[in-house]
Amino acid sequence: MKYFIYCRKSTEGEDRQILSLPAQQRELDEYAKKESLQVVERFVESASAYKVGRPEFNKMVEKIQEGKADAILVWQYIALPEILKDGGEDLIYMLDSVRS
Repeated sequence: MKYFIYCRKSTEGEDRQILSLPAQQRELDEYAKKESLQVVERFVESASAYKVGRPEFNKMVEKIQEGKADAILVWQYIALPEILKDGGEDLIYMLDSVRS
């Protein structure tokens, strides 16, 4: 399987942040290495979860449509419900289709 790494940090107040973007990337890279996962690309952006239409997220979705990855690694699963606001239901369908 091929994986994308998606890191997002909210543009909201720093006191609400859990882990910086470099720290998320480091954690996910270490996890992928430990599990021998093939990471083909990383997408990183600072954007509020309340706004639809994140540019890096959209690039990632386009590449999934092209069949360039089978799965997405995110640092915190809480990012997944936020992704649903950006057409995540279609994203789940695309990832299922890539694997079939």
